[in-house]
Amino acid sequence: MVPVDPSPFRPLRPFVERHIGPDDTGLMTMLKELGYAGLDELMQAAVPASIRSAADLDLPAAVTEEEAASLLADLAGSNRTREPMIGLGYHGTTTPAVIRRNILEDPAWYTAYTPYQPEISQGRLEALLNFQTMVGDLTGLPTANASLLDEGTAAAEAMTLVRRAKRGATGPFVVDADALPQTIEVVRTRAEAMGIEVVVHDLATGLPEGELSGVLVQYPGASGAVRDPRAVIEETHARGGLAVVAADLLALTLLESPGALGADVAVGSSQRFGVPLFYGGPHAGFMAVGEGLQRHLPGRLVGVSVDAQGRPAYRLALQTREQHIRRDKATSNICTAQVLLAVVAAMYAVYHGADGLRRIARTTHAKAALLADALRADGLELVSEMFFDTLTVTAPGRAGEVVAAAREAGVHLRLVDADRVGVSVSETTGADHLQAVLRAFGVEADLTLDGSDESRGAGEEQALRLPESLRRTTDYLTHEVFSSHRSETAMLRYLARLSRRDYALDRGMIPLGSCTMKLNATTEMEAIGLPGFANLHPFAPAEDAAGYHALVEQLEGWLATVTGYDRVSIQPNAGSQGELAGLMAIRGYHRANGDEQRRVCLIPSSAHGTNAASAIMAGMTVTVVKAAPDGAVDLEDLRAQCEKHADDLAAIMVTYPSTHGAYEDGITELCRVVHEHGGQVYVDGANLNALLGHARPGEFGGDVSHLNLHKTFCIPHGGGGPGVGPVAVREHLAPYLPSHPDHPDAARREGIGPISAAPYGSAGILPISWAYVRMMGAEGLTRATSVAVLSANYVAKRLAEHYPVLYRGHGGLVAHECILDLREITKRSGVSVDDVAKRLVDYGFHAPTMSFPVAGTLMVEPTESEDLAELDRFVDAMVAIREEIRRVEAGEWDATESPLRHAPHTAQVLAVADWDRAYPRELGAFPTGYDPDKYWPPVGRIDQAYGDRNLVCACPPPEAFAQD
Repeated sequence: MVPVDPSPFRPLRPFVERHIGPDDTGLMTMLKELGYAGLDELMQAAVPASIRSAADLDLPAAVTEEEAASLLADLAGSNRTREPMIGLGYHGTTTPAVIRRNILEDPAWYTAYTPYQPEISQGRLEALLNFQTMVGDLTGLPTANASLLDEGTAAAEAMTLVRRAKRGATGPFVVDADALPQTIEVVRTRAEAMGIEVVVHDLATGLPEGELSGVLVQYPGASGAVRDPRAVIEETHARGGLAVVAADLLALTLLESPGALGADVAVGSSQRFGVPLFYGGPHAGFMAVGEGLQRHLPGRLVGVSVDAQGRPAYRLALQTREQHIRRDKATSNICTAQVLLAVVAAMYAVYHGADGLRRIARTTHAKAALLADALRADGLELVSEMFFDTLTVTAPGRAGEVVAAAREAGVHLRLVDADRVGVSVSETTGADHLQAVLRAFGVEADLTLDGSDESRGAGEEQALRLPESLRRTTDYLTHEVFSSHRSETAMLRYLARLSRRDYALDRGMIPLGSCTMKLNATTEMEAIGLPGFANLHPFAPAEDAAGYHALVEQLEGWLATVTGYDRVSIQPNAGSQGELAGLMAIRGYHRANGDEQRRVCLIPSSAHGTNAASAIMAGMTVTVVKAAPDGAVDLEDLRAQCEKHADDLAAIMVTYPSTHGAYEDGITELCRVVHEHGGQVYVDGANLNALLGHARPGEFGGDVSHLNLHKTFCIPHGGGGPGVGPVAVREHLAPYLPSHPDHPDAARREGIGPISAAPYGSAGILPISWAYVRMMGAEGLTRATSVAVLSANYVAKRLAEHYPVLYRGHGGLVAHECILDLREITKRSGVSVDDVAKRLVDYGFHAPTMSFPVAGTLMVEPTESEDLAELDRFVDAMVAIREEIRRVEAGEWDATESPLRHAPHTAQVLAVADWDRAYPRELGAFPTGYDPDKYWPPVGRIDQAYGDRNLVCACPPPEAFAQD
């Protein structure tokens, strides 16, 4: 018998080898360049012995991609989705297939970074401008931001905006009792930390007596009731406050806009515009403001400026508001958005247009009206006769039975209390679902959603169950982008055209320090589209979310293992929210110990700007600790500050490895000193990709960390969101982790309150990180860290003779990133880091992180996913740019006339007949020689100041782009 070769039955290559870019030959080449025999020897030299883990990670054995996909399918299959009719800001929606396939499932969109380099982000920026225009039109307010994290946090941000705009205001912030209950709780959590009084009041009876700083009105209410908010808004203004309206975007296609009613701010969620439920997130929240409030907006704002040739170009506007610049004076600690989901929502509006959205809204409203008529005809009472899509039905003593019967029939309803049931109709609700609801109430009626029913809801004004005084009369979505892409062909080409204008990981390396732009493997991404993960309502009964709960429990356990902490909460839906949660845990701990006065947070001068902003939002005061000449935390200054604040020290926030890209030897001493003076140690997890498998913050002195799953654990950045920022703590801080009144785990319902609107935050993208850990295993994660450190040191070694490497740590090595110091080069040549960043575009690269944490430098992080050829391509580009700078230094070119200052070069510039520049046309276009795959930037260098002087944050008319 011929022996059977077993090899065909084995995976061709384990996933670890797919994830890690350099092969064995590449690794040996890099190790030889650095003078090390192997990865273990390198890591022994780089990582201080005092923090190295004594044991390997205790994780399940790695599985193949096929096995991981099968396991995830089983978990998704354990969730029972049913028709989501619970409401509360989460609704069934249909993602058009062309949008699902060409945005949500397209790496050209989901692997891009935040558009801080606008010349190579024009596609995303246009899509976000569409989002802002859509929100601004529907809310009737002139300026909308580029998305927030969810509706609850958007409402909390609106509360703090009100306090900033009404300086000196001491009155409470009044919240509508009919607001979404999770919104009320998020606002309360945020307000308590910042010392703001919140009063929840039934606004149907008017405003409470006394002072106030602002008011939040829900429109329509959580009960479904549609009430005219004008009287409340007018009285709020008369009493010196600002009015915030939390609105439903789909309802606003039929209801008059908040701006037309006098609102100052509008907030909400765009989830029902084509974004899957995802068990609570990620979803794009929104905020729009009236005139005079633009500079108080949190988050990002896309604006229109001009490029070097005077053509319109998009970029982020008013960036001086952002946390990375203003730190403890920032408008917010949010440094990300929900870009990918905002793009989906914007393109949903582009796909349907004003008429299509109005048709969906009218049909949804008609279905709710049919249901209301049938229920009322059988003697059941409704809380409100005026509604859009949500009914609150009175069923004395039997509400629980109704909800249970509906669930058995395949529908999830909301149990309001023992006597009332909430029913929300959506785009996906069909006749069979309405029949199931009626049968659950014990009503026998025949509802048929034929053409006449739908046209009645859509066409006859008398069929609307909306107050006549609130029916929409103002136009919206009049810009041609919302009417030009009706066919599938036109829509597909529009999405493809925008994606081609951007630079993402599908094109090449994005070497951004502190951002960890690594591979987001397809197997990791695929599971988020499974119906069991995508279509589950966050407040579905716990027994219908068994798969999600198992996944979360496993992932939280794995994250605790790899960090050395005892407990983890994945609720924070961004790194900024993880920071806030960690600091609030520290505050809660000190308060429980009777140390209310412990409010001082020490922050090293090199720290990320979110650290200071988060500390302020957690009710702390910030004291800066100096950096030593080698970039490490100055331990003498630390000791002095700890002595000074021995009675009121709350914490220190420290990033490790440091923001300077170095393993500092003094981290254990830092932890000891802070603990000795009664403080807690917060280790920012932004650089965990340099520790995983080698050191654990919870073991070397940390009390709490937030992690960035969109960095170390492979959730893609999505052009600036989504993210997940779990918070991990030692056991003594566990009682102060985020809680949620509707958490499926009863043990997590009481505590400091929710950080995000949904109990599990952005649960829908957790399968990505689950898959990454499961396929890598302990050995793979450890190896990934080693290769990331090797790659950074290889780049630093090869570039050191051309650009000084600013800081090195233990063993004279950098960690997973290195800082290239251009300050002296700039003094001698006049060539700035901006010039180098823009010139890199001509060489086919996204720029490294600019001027952070040190002005005039570039911070490079190659990650473990880039192979040696790509690393060498980047190094060669940087060396070639240095040679161009030398030509400036030698006087061959003036800096202002060099290819560096004119970069990036567009095809339009290079096509002019008369070339009058000091360098050859070919050098501008193809600095490394002809490249058939060259990335052509769609615009030249953008004038940032012009855009801020001439603020335009909605879609400009087509004439603005016309050629002279």
